[in-house]
Amino acid sequence: MITKLSRNIHRVRIHNRIRQRVAGSPERPRLAVYRSLKHIYAQVIDDRQGHTLVAASSAEKSAQAGGNIAGAKQVGRIVAERALEKGIKKVVFDRGGYQYHGRLKALADAARQAGLEF
Repeated sequence: MITKLSRNIHRVRIHNRIRQRVAGSPERPRLAVYRSLKHIYAQVIDDRQGHTLVAASSAEKSAQAGGNIAGAKQVGRIVAERALEKGIKKVVFDRGGYQYHGRLKALADAARQAGLEF
């Protein structure tokens, strides 16, 4: 019997496949994105040590636009500024199993424009 997977289970399976190839190092950490219904979150992670180096989300007071495309642009800009302050210029983008469009694309484009390279 074939059962339909929930969207989140399907996304997690895709994310696990992506994570087999994408890993953050101290030289080039991973920019991981999580998208919920209300907010969008971004973290720069060093996977070798298991530490989050920089984080930003639309739930913060500094990001006033919320979880829409405008909020994603703000989060991308904020996470890039914080990463550049810590001396991080190059990252590996981890889309978290989501399609690369909409809020995810807006966050990535804003981070690139603010100075991150990926």
